[in-house]
Amino acid sequence: MADDWRGRLRRMRRRTQVWAGRQIPPGLRLVAGLLLMLGGVFGFLPVLGFWMFPLGVAVAALDVVPVWRWLRGRRK
Repeated sequence: MADDWRGRLRRMRRRTQVWAGRQIPPGLRLVAGLLLMLGGVFGFLPVLGFWMFPLGVAVAALDVVPVWRWLRGRRK
C-alpha cells in the first residue's frame, strides 16, 4: 500500500515537471515553484494544500540544477 501512493506521487511529480518544462518559460518556472511552495506552507487553508510544496520543489528543480540532480538521484 505504501508503494502505491509513492508511485502515484512519483508519476504526478514527473507529469508536472514535463508539463512545466514545456509550458512555462525558464525564468518563470522558478517563480512558479516558489509560489507553489509558499502556498504549501498554508496547507491548513481549504483551497491551498500541503500537496503544493512537493510540486513546487519539482517545478523549481527544473531551473535549479542541484535540486534536479537530488530528485533524480532519489528515483529508484
